[in-house]
Amino acid sequence: MITFILAFAVFLALHSIPAIPGIRQRLVAILGRRLYLATYSLISIAALAWVFQAAFALDYLELWAPAAWQAWVAIASVPVALFLLVAGLISPNPLSISFRRGEEKAGAIVAVTRHPVLWGFVLWAFGHLVVNGDLRSVMLFGALGIFAVIGMVMTERRNRRRLGASWSAETKSSSVLPFAAIIRGRAALSLDRPMVIGLMVSAVVTIWLLAGGHASLFSADPLALASS
Repeated sequence: MITFILAFAVFLALHSIPAIPGIRQRLVAILGRRLYLATYSLISIAALAWVFQAAFALDYLELWAPAAWQAWVAIASVPVALFLLVAGLISPNPLSISFRRGEEKAGAIVAVTRHPVLWGFVLWAFGHLVVNGDLRSVMLFGALGIFAVIGMVMTERRNRRRLGASWSAETKSSSVLPFAAIIRGRAALSLDRPMVIGLMVSAVVTIWLLAGGHASLFSADPLALASS
């Protein structure tokens, strides 16, 4: 348990400290934007892998029995999560997590939600939380999902302070809740290159995971669970 707490604390620090504008700007100035993003991404992946390793080293304690419908929740939610993660990371988005955050004009995915990457983590965590009814999985995926939600709240507050009087104008064509701006007529659903790439990547990865990739990596076959 101590190792899991330590690993998650490191993960939180890696995603909280660089989010402070002064620290991020200083790191970008020293390393350059591309090297900073590459280094930060690799360290974040390593930290996340450590969190997973520490979580699954804990004793298994079942909280609810597995059922086929739970697997279908994951099968339905994870492809959407992958799409949001990929499209969000490669789309210009000055108001949330993105490899192209410095660009002013937002990508088409921002009309769906201005926090596509964080919503991707929420959906991914939710799908895995439902299908894994043991204490360690609830701790792992629950904590990651909550962290993503808190990330949205913190990002909104930070951007509101940064933009001041221009906040309303900058956010009028987007929303925190997915599709809320489109439903209210403040934004139009469209398709651009990052969204097409996101659709293609999520489709390919999903097919690979269902065809045996997930079983090879995690010793769990989603389709077998769904048909059990």
